[in-house]
Amino acid sequence: MNLSTRMIVVLTVVGLLSGSFLAIVGQVTKERIIFNKRHEIEMAALKVVPGARLVKMIYEERDFAVFEDRDEAGNLLGYALQAAGTGFQDKIVLEIGVNAELTTVLGLTIIEQKETPGLGAKITSEEDFLRYWQNRDCTKELTLRKPPVEDPDALASNEVNAITGATISSRAVLNIVNEAIRKARQLRAEGKLSGMN
Repeated sequence: MNLSTRMIVVLTVVGLLSGSFLAIVGQVTKERIIFNKRHEIEMAALKVVPGARLVKMIYEERDFAVFEDRDEAGNLLGYALQAAGTGFQDKIVLEIGVNAELTTVLGLTIIEQKETPGLGAKITSEEDFLRYWQNRDCTKELTLRKPPVEDPDALASNEVNAITGATISSRAVLNIVNEAIRKARQLRAEGKLSGMN
C-alpha cells in the first residue's frame, strides 16, 4: 500500500471513529439536556406567579405552552404562558405570569434571547423593565411607553416602559406578551384551561 492510500485509510478510520463517538455522546446526553431544559422552563413558570408551588403543563403547541400554577393546597393562582417570537436579532422565549382570570400580568421572565449585547439584551438585565411588567392590567392590549418615565405611577395600568436604546427588543417582548394573552383567552373560550369555564 502506498503512502497516499495509507493516509486516506487512516483518515477515514479516524473520521469514522470520531463521528461515531460524537453520535454516541450526543445520544447519551440528549435526554439530560431535554430534562434540564424542561426543569428550567418549569422553574420559570413558578417564578412568574407569586406564591405558586406546583406547576403543570396543560397545553402545548409550537412556540406556546400554558402551565397551571397552584399553591400547596392545590388552589389555582394563575397561569404561566411560555411564548416565543422574533426579536431584533433572533427568537425571544419568555414566560408571562397571569392571574386565573387572565386580567393581570403578574410577572415576566426571559428564558432565551440572542439580542444585541449591551442594547437589546437589556431585556434580561434591566431590572426596571422586568419589574414594570408586574401587576399590569391586560384587560386591554398592553402598550409601550416611549420615552420611558422614571415614576412607575406615571404609567397607565396597561403601559410598560420601553428600554432606551432597545425599543425594537422592548416592542418584540410586548408583542409576544399580547399574543400569548390573546391565545390564552382563546383557549379559555374553547374550555381548554382548567378552572376557567
